Amino acid sequence: MNRAVTLHDLIIAGAALIAGIVTGLLCRAVLRWLGKHASRTRWSGDDVIVDSLRSVVPWAAICGGLAAAAAALPLTPTVGRDVNQALTVLLILVVTLTAARMITRLVKSVAQSRSGVAGSATIFANITRIVVLAMGVLVILQTLGISIAPLLTALGVGGLAVALALQDTLANLFAGVHVLASKTVQPGDYIRLSSGEEGYVVDINWRNTVVRQLSNNLVIIPNAQLAGTNMTNFTRPEQQLSILVQVGVGYDSDLEHVEQVTMEVVKSVMTDVSGAIPEHEPAVRFHTFGDSRIGLTVILGVGEFSDQYRIKHEFIKRLHQRYRAEGIRIPAPTRTVALQQPEGMAIPQQRGTSDPVL
Repeated sequence: MNRAVTLHDLIIAGAALIAGIVTGLLCRAVLRWLGKHASRTRWSGDDVIVDSLRSVVPWAAICGGLAAAAAALPLTPTVGRDVNQALTVLLILVVTLTAARMITRLVKSVAQSRSGVAGSATIFANITRIVVLAMGVLVILQTLGISIAPLLTALGVGGLAVALALQDTLANLFAGVHVLASKTVQPGDYIRLSSGEEGYVVDINWRNTVVRQLSNNLVIIPNAQLAGTNMTNFTRPEQQLSILVQVGVGYDSDLEHVEQVTMEVVKSVMTDVSGAIPEHEPAVRFHTFGDSRIGLTVILGVGEFSDQYRIKHEFIKRLHQRYRAEGIRIPAPTRTVALQQPEGMAIPQQRGTSDPVL
């Protein structure tokens, strides 16, 4: 300290500190007002930006007030440099944490808008958060006068050992990035693996994919397994799909009449049942002369995978009722067995069960 602190110095320093605090409070009030207007817009990104600025701007104003207060005091160059360095580190830390949160929320918002409302892919959000925090730590170290070149060299050498030790984890990480980048699977899709697991994709994180079955159970699938197996995606390239229902009628049926009645039932189901596609063109195709019936396939259109169960249920009920009303018979499988008796061989009499005679 070059000279003693006077009352004038304290007044100026206090005024600078109070000015920084007041400025921070005013900025927070203005940003709160902007947040109310941002919530009325369609884009959710402005809400994220305003909310993040509400955290960083008041701290920046307070740090500015502290820096002005320190400059007003007769501090030694060493103390003044240390104070400025500490305030700079504090401001960088606040900005880094705020930027990590803001960018992560923006990434989630973009992922949700592109993938549908069913879920969010947190793998991109987690990678973004780690990258932003790592950059902030490097900037803080550089501000403190710590050379980051040896640190980066050590990380490069140690990264090889870490990669070998965590090869399964890294395989799942890059597999998840590959799956999302290729757009073969997105949160909200209904998938079925060749191993039998199926359900809606809830989330794809850095290690595994979470699938919710129709029974509301969660199936956890490693990303590497998801990327390396045969899979059917019932949502892509479009969510609507066609389902097949097998029906059989007797040989004595009038097939023109059967086709007309079945088409009428299909049209009524497509119009009345929730989840069906009203503009779907009904289709009935006869295809097999069976043992006891003539087989036909009815093609129905559904809006998405889980709708098929409700539509099949309603279609079978209505078709069975209509066939009964029209006199169309759905025969049960029958088989005629002919037995031939060789000449000179008597068919043994079947004896009733009784206790053996001793």
